[in-house]
Amino acid sequence: MKTLEIKDLHVEVEGKEILKGIDLLVKEHEIHALMGPNGNGKSTLLAAVMGNPKYKVTQGSIVYDGKDILAMPVNERSIAGLFLAMQYPQEIPGVTNSDFLRAAMNVRREEPISLFKFIKAMEGTINDLQMKEDLAHRFLNEGFSGGEKKRNEIVQMEMLKPSFAMLDEIDSGLDVDALHIVADALNKLHEEDGMAMLVVSHYERFYQLIKPQFTHVLVNGRIVLQGDSELADKIDQEGYDWIYKQYDVQPAAAEEEKRPPASIGSCAVRTAAEAKK
Repeated sequence: MKTLEIKDLHVEVEGKEILKGIDLLVKEHEIHALMGPNGNGKSTLLAAVMGNPKYKVTQGSIVYDGKDILAMPVNERSIAGLFLAMQYPQEIPGVTNSDFLRAAMNVRREEPISLFKFIKAMEGTINDLQMKEDLAHRFLNEGFSGGEKKRNEIVQMEMLKPSFAMLDEIDSGLDVDALHIVADALNKLHEEDGMAMLVVSHYERFYQLIKPQFTHVLVNGRIVLQGDSELADKIDQEGYDWIYKQYDVQPAAAEEEKRPPASIGSCAVRTAAEAKK
């Protein structure tokens, strides 16, 4: 069973400590909700697991499927099965969606995927996410609306089929119809492929659609409370004030967490390109 285990994780950004000792265990086929006020470390945690170099791990460990994740560069983490659906997906002019995805898929395979199989798979995925038919030929996220960028993250996820996906407010900016489309795709990956998920969202509506079994509340760099799906319901109804009082914690200043531009998938594209030289 593939398991992500984080122990005593401390992370700093530009010399400032953001995460102050995170312990978290996510097993195969589990869905975990990660909640907390803005600017308290949720995105930092996901970025650190994925390997964004701007986030410096100063203490602790991250192990996935028995492998030391901290010893791996970003592209190896991706190949190992980790995936980050970003809150602010980056535009990459000059790189088409099809070239990007085919290169990323091929570095995960012993033999390159045939063009016929790739086209068939991508057409099916585009249809699942109800994206425009010309998606394959458009430059990666260039000229996309906010909602299109979010759905394109799920297109990538469905094509790459990671075993562990982290979703950083993937639901923000989606209208009601798009929210259901994304949730349906995630539920399909979870049910059919056993994909585990760590999901950041502020909206109970999204959690109702994907039904997390576990909820973790992160305040000022620490997980201060854990529970089941009912905890997410209570936070939606009552907010966080009762947690601050009951557990004697104070949130960090509500500043937006810094997310330096990074495209995890571009590392896979670069690796594939270098392999051809």
